[in-house]
Amino acid sequence: MMNDTLGATLKIAGAGLQAQSTRLRVVAENLANADSTATTKGGDPYRRKTVSFDSLMDRASGAELVRVKQIGRDRSDFQLAYDPSHPAADDKGYVKRPNVQPMIEMMDMREAGRAFEASMNVIEQSRAMMNRVVDLLRS
Repeated sequence: MMNDTLGATLKIAGAGLQAQSTRLRVVAENLANADSTATTKGGDPYRRKTVSFDSLMDRASGAELVRVKQIGRDRSDFQLAYDPSHPAADDKGYVKRPNVQPMIEMMDMREAGRAFEASMNVIEQSRAMMNRVVDLLRS
């Protein structure tokens, strides 16, 4: 009974780690491309990526796990910047800038990092509990 519960706990925490790891990767990609504009006249710049989550029932353990449902694209408008010398400038001299807002990305990164850390703590505590059970069984 206890082993089943700890196993389910580890599966839940592991799924959380995997989901938040994907989220952190997407946020890092967004930040890395925050200044990536098109290279052709009137072209579109980098479009911010988003991550949506879903739950999934693990039949073997009876645990409800989180998973990445989709990596999508943020459809918000691009910012316009006047730069007539830029190769991607339109006929009026405006360049479309990515719809990435670094402050929002940093907040997402911090939140994902905390969720990742919480899952790691669950795993560490579960391992400590399993070790304690083994120690009790030995004595």
